Amino acid sequence: MTGGGVLTAAPGRHLHRVRVYFEDTDAGGIVYHARYLGFAERARTELLRELGVPHVDMVTQHNLFFVVRRAKIEYRRPARLDDALVVATESVALGAASLSLRQTVFREGEAALLVAIDLGLAVVRASDQHPARLPERWRAAFLDWGRWDRIAGTAGREGV
Repeated sequence: MTGGGVLTAAPGRHLHRVRVYFEDTDAGGIVYHARYLGFAERARTELLRELGVPHVDMVTQHNLFFVVRRAKIEYRRPARLDDALVVATESVALGAASLSLRQTVFREGEAALLVAIDLGLAVVRASDQHPARLPERWRAAFLDWGRWDRIAGTAGREGV
């Protein structure tokens, strides 16, 4: 975040805007807790598209895809019907067959954190769901984009 509560894109940070629809809310009029995972998934999908390495290419060219291995979610404040939200995706750690991201959700134009998601993703083969190395095109795109705290296979850096 920068001063004034305006979230900006930066190296290692991708922003995706989403609107809260009626289908996203529960009987109390707030966003149903599981919907934040859907918002986060859309943000990751758009990040991959913007990096030029969409999911579909990894499946069709390498028979590989990402699976969520770990998700830790902290709910701080509720979002409500018709809120304009921003999902920020930030780089944390890049491994040979995995990556860790932090995704945070804010109301557009506000600094108050609504939800934080610490996420671990693994690359698996479609044929048997066993771990596989991240294809070089995806690894290079992530390395160019991210400000990684940890990178596996880099001298002097802790592996993931």
